[in-house]
Amino acid sequence: MMHSKIRLQNDGKVWLITGVAGFIGSNLLEALLQSNQRVTGLDNFATGRQRNLDQVKEAVSREQWRRFKFREGDIERLEDCRRSLQGVQVVLHQAALGSVPRSVDDPLASNASNVTGFLNMLVAARDAGAGRFVYASSSSVYGDDGRLPKIEKRTGHPLSPYAATKAMNEIYADVFARCYKMETIGLRYFNVFGPRQDPDGAYAAVIPKWIAAMIRNETVFVNGDGKTSRDFCYIANVVQANLQAATTTRPGAVNQVYNVAVAGRTSLNELLRLLRERLLPRFPHLKDFKPVHRDFRAGDVRHTLADISKARRLLGYRPDYAFEQGLDEALDWYVADAAGAPASK
Repeated sequence: MMHSKIRLQNDGKVWLITGVAGFIGSNLLEALLQSNQRVTGLDNFATGRQRNLDQVKEAVSREQWRRFKFREGDIERLEDCRRSLQGVQVVLHQAALGSVPRSVDDPLASNASNVTGFLNMLVAARDAGAGRFVYASSSSVYGDDGRLPKIEKRTGHPLSPYAATKAMNEIYADVFARCYKMETIGLRYFNVFGPRQDPDGAYAAVIPKWIAAMIRNETVFVNGDGKTSRDFCYIANVVQANLQAATTTRPGAVNQVYNVAVAGRTSLNELLRLLRERLLPRFPHLKDFKPVHRDFRAGDVRHTLADISKARRLLGYRPDYAFEQGLDEALDWYVADAAGAPASK
């Protein structure tokens, strides 16, 4: 399992992770508990999974697990947000309905979670006097701006309801910083992958979905010609960025948004090659593997590549894992998960 290389001082702060049973939220929880922090977690299990929390419990000591308090609740209900923020100094807001295609299918649900829910959390954090509000934004806010690499101050028009919700998060965070003197930091995630990422369902991310399909000898669908490229970012890098954003004291670092990526590009065709190369020794049926190409997907961006110099300068962000390193680290978990076996620690 992924282990964070960052160790935090135990200064008595209480952290809140929203979406704590999700992919990113549970990895943040594991890192914080391994640093002996006190953590409250909020989740409604819409997309989060109990077994993610169970895996964190297995990965930390009994004493560390006792520092965690779980609250089942929904960010769309202001009273649930207020309850979760009791005694909290730092918020890591990860709860959201992800996925571009999901938002195209149901824009109202995406807005309710990602905009109304986000605003509820900001109001509750403001009223509770939380010291720092770090939230998950997305590379999707770059929209139709085709210029590479992606630089924080240069965005285009959103191409999906999901992208619009994340752009609105950044606007609201900026307004709350100006109106209420809150400290907010937005992290624009670029195609995060790693342990505890769900391979199933219509809106699963490409890496776990393809690995599971290849292992199960199911059809792998590629949207378009396969030349679409992404800046794939291993979960440990995202954990690092969140902890640095939550604790930075560098002048000018707060009330900003940052790219969180590795500043590299991998095409879908190259991704398939890398996955097949790694899985073939374990799954001989992949010798004759061939993907099926279909039409490009509505709302998808053709290429992403992040400039991470701002995060380097103001957060001290240095990605610990390049793409292939992260793939190698995560592969055993993905294989165990696809096979339905318990994942190793």
